[in-house]
Amino acid sequence: QVQLVESGGGSVQAGGSLRLSCTASAGTAGNYQMGWFRQAPGKERERVAAIAVDGTTLYTDSVKGRFTISQDNAKNTLYLQMSSLKPEDTGMYSCAAGQSLYSLWTLSHPRYWGQGTQVTVSS
Repeated sequence: QVQLVESGGGSVQAGGSLRLSCTASAGTAGNYQMGWFRQAPGKERERVAAIAVDGTTLYTDSVKGRFTISQDNAKNTLYLQMSSLKPEDTGMYSCAAGQSLYSLWTLSHPRYWGQGTQVTVSS
């Protein structure tokens, strides 16, 4: 069983930055595909970014050039550095992990989910 705990959310003005962290069970980072998803009120959850076991990174178009996903395998921690934040980035951000990158990214159906951390961007 993989446990995922997010932190780092908060309120920020448009143009600002935040860094989200996701602390995973020992041995998760580097052995599982991992990613970030978000869900805005009244909208479906959407994929944001993913990092594969081989280090390949994937981003949804709306965050390319603004967000960076990374991980520290020694700390079993996944990060999402968010810059140039926009009000439309507001939502509950959740960390996810799974063994299949196809399931995680293409299907948005990872095996494991964290509880989420709220990000609010005001204009």
